[in-house]
Amino acid sequence: MAMAMAFEGVVEARRNDGLVWIPGRTFTMGSDHHYPEEAPAHPVKVDGFWISQTPVTNRQFKEFVEATGFVTVAEKAPDPKDYPGAKPEMLRAGSLVFAQPKAVNGADISQWWTFKFGANWRRPLGGLSDLCGKLDHPVVHVAYADAAAYAEWAGLDLPTEAEWELAARGGLDDAEYAWGDEFAPGGVPMANTWSGTFPTQSTKPKGQERTSPVRSFPPNGLGLYDMIGNVWEWTGDYWSTRHPEPAKHSCCIPSNPRGRDAEASYDPRQPDIRIARRVLKGGSHLCAPNYCRRYRPAARHAEPEDTSTSHVGFRCVRRTEGEAK
Repeated sequence: MAMAMAFEGVVEARRNDGLVWIPGRTFTMGSDHHYPEEAPAHPVKVDGFWISQTPVTNRQFKEFVEATGFVTVAEKAPDPKDYPGAKPEMLRAGSLVFAQPKAVNGADISQWWTFKFGANWRRPLGGLSDLCGKLDHPVVHVAYADAAAYAEWAGLDLPTEAEWELAARGGLDDAEYAWGDEFAPGGVPMANTWSGTFPTQSTKPKGQERTSPVRSFPPNGLGLYDMIGNVWEWTGDYWSTRHPEPAKHSCCIPSNPRGRDAEASYDPRQPDIRIARRVLKGGSHLCAPNYCRRYRPAARHAEPEDTSTSHVGFRCVRRTEGEAK
């Protein structure tokens, strides 16, 4: 933890209104040891930036909606022209909600994901569910456009993948996790991830199987909370199946890289649906050793811009060194 500890003075001196200053530098992004989309590991340069200390909470998103009257993607019926071949009865407002099954047969995720009409950020489980006791949990059921709209209103932006990963590593560039090389040091969980056998068995106390209040787990070495687990987080970068090959010379290390192009991000398994995909980072409370080992800074996942779920949220950045807002 020596490198993380070295950053503590910087964090304490450069914190302002919920944002933390991340000094710019070169670091190794990605990994050659896990999922293929994380490779190859490669050096990138990132300028300094401010980043939210926690994911955006229901309390913060509620303030935004009350100030602007904003309506999220999940609260609006889909446009039929965007979804050729969709059943008319499915073109209703709603969002994807995780439902723990008693048993599963194979890897079909529809066994534990349900599109629930009426599910949205206000009603995270659909039906008559509400935010009672959850105002300090990360907001969920936000599509990319919802996260981008909040960021614009706040005078901020969504992080690039490189910015997000640099911040998540917390100064521990060579560590497996944001806190070191051991998943649960001394048996102590360091993030809100799945406990038990996913998706059929959770060993968490009843009522604690989903999101947790921000700051429920220790911060990383840069003073940032929930960079790993709790909810996946949107970045502004379009999805790519692999990182670019490393530069052969130090003079050619990419600086402030941004995500590729929209068309290359389309899902080839759905050729009739032209929805760009963005990079999610950080894993969520549904990541488990037996299923999704994406509770690491290098891990990444593709998410269509129009899709909202009960385990995806976001945080924001500001890229100038002046006073944070």
